[in-house]
Amino acid sequence: MKRILHVALLCGLTLTGAGIPAWAHHSFAAAYDMSKQITIQGTIVEVRLTNPHSHFFLDVKNPETGKTERWSFEAGTPSGMIRNGYNKNEIKAGTVVTIKGYHARDLTQNAGMLQQLIMPDGKTYGMFGPQEGAAGR
Repeated sequence: MKRILHVALLCGLTLTGAGIPAWAHHSFAAAYDMSKQITIQGTIVEVRLTNPHSHFFLDVKNPETGKTERWSFEAGTPSGMIRNGYNKNEIKAGTVVTIKGYHARDLTQNAGMLQQLIMPDGKTYGMFGPQEGAAGR
């Protein structure tokens, strides 16, 4: 009887552990409101190419209060960005950029999903790296 209990417990723990990676990776639509498009201009503080998604952190001056706020934007996978021609040294801290994207569902957060990042020279990066053609310049 003890053996059956141990096997059942082990199976239960295995199934619980198998669900954690699926639970940890979210859908963009679950985290971001695709009906709330935003455009934010700010200064790059940090770019993180970490799995499962890349993140861009900006300091943004709040037009109402005049205070600087930290914003974060989630983008595609690092491998997708690099495969599409993104170089980790292209977007440096201190660069003023414009980001178009979607606000987090939690409106108290200064967070969003990156749709486009536009450099001062007009070069445009999408969710998965540089964009080609007329839209990219």
